[in-house]
Amino acid sequence: MASLSCQVLVAGGGIGGCVAALAAARAGARTMLIERLAFLGGSATAAAVGQFVGWETARGRRVVAGIAEEIVQALVARGASPGHAHFVMSTGHRMDRVSYDTEALKGVLDDLMAAAGVEVLFHAQFIGLECAGTRITRCNVMARGTSITLLPQVAVDASGDLELLAAAGASFLPLEPGETMQPATTMFRFGPIDYAVFDALTGPELKALCEAGVAAGALPRAALHQSRVPGGDEGWFNVGRVAVDSTDPFALSRAEAEGRRQAYAAAAFIARAVPGCARGRLTALAPQLGIRESRRLCGLYVLSEDDVRRGTRFADAVAAGAYPIDIHPAQGAGLKFETLGEDHSYAIPLRCLIPRGIDNALVAGRGISASHTAHAATRVMPGTMAIAQAAGVAAAWLAQNGGRACDLPADELRRTLAASGALVP
Repeated sequence: MASLSCQVLVAGGGIGGCVAALAAARAGARTMLIERLAFLGGSATAAAVGQFVGWETARGRRVVAGIAEEIVQALVARGASPGHAHFVMSTGHRMDRVSYDTEALKGVLDDLMAAAGVEVLFHAQFIGLECAGTRITRCNVMARGTSITLLPQVAVDASGDLELLAAAGASFLPLEPGETMQPATTMFRFGPIDYAVFDALTGPELKALCEAGVAAGALPRAALHQSRVPGGDEGWFNVGRVAVDSTDPFALSRAEAEGRRQAYAAAAFIARAVPGCARGRLTALAPQLGIRESRRLCGLYVLSEDDVRRGTRFADAVAAGAYPIDIHPAQGAGLKFETLGEDHSYAIPLRCLIPRGIDNALVAGRGISASHTAHAATRVMPGTMAIAQAAGVAAAWLAQNGGRACDLPADELRRTLAASGALVP
């Protein structure tokens, strides 16, 4: 069994894990990133979301920048994204959007990791860990049949489902009465689309098409939401709805198959019934389901829906968001989409990234300590990238200075983040 030491270990190479690893490495920490797939990006690539939404308020005030914006500009430089743009949702809400080529993003992330000196281990499946008291000391992974023991000073769990922290005995937030975990979606690419015709569809026309698709059993939810592939005539469609607990491997396996079934049915309806799409067909399926919600950390502070709605100020705020409360119910075709005001934003305190009872670990990504409703706003990728940059900077400080995560100097970290281009509320 091989053993490797590092100052910061980031578990999970999704978009949040990538940003956390970059932030830690740039702060001077020897950083290793482990990823179970052969490429980076997580939901942004493997789940083929195809767009980043949630950069700014409805009025246009930007609340996320830093490494997240650097990734956007790298995509633009490759001709793989048109950059920041806007669209109007079926709800009438004006939304910011960065669409991108999912394949090009893989290369952008590879290049950024290499430039920062992050050691990336692909094909690495987490299989367990060891703790000494309140500290994680060993993380065991299996990579292509080789068992490897990693010896981190600090661990950042960016696995989405928080597999590392679950093994360490961390506490997680339960669903409250009446709440259900948000369903997953299998994205699919469809084309060619005559966008001159498709984009000309009015709100009432789209609503009627969606209702017809739901009535026919072809659309799992009342939506024809898609993100155009930059430079082409295809789009990634986000119309599926699969209720699943992604921490259950058997349930997840069934859900992957159900997601593909839904995608084929939806694509057939789109080709048959949607103007501008008659010549189109399903041309690709996302390699995996896009998971909206699973484990949520019970951290030093639980961000509440009131915090999100009121825009509560925190002395230890390290990231901000402006995306609305967006809840997909596990059953039915509807959507709860609650806008929060023309220039509304909310803050994420450092305490939401820190587990209780574990001294050398943080969370990056959607699994921060937040209520079910607050999570529905903070879960989107620009916000999780801002959170991840804070987690990476904090992890590097902890590795270099020692101590406990609960005692991290919020003021110093806030200054470091601001100096690196992050927008700190």
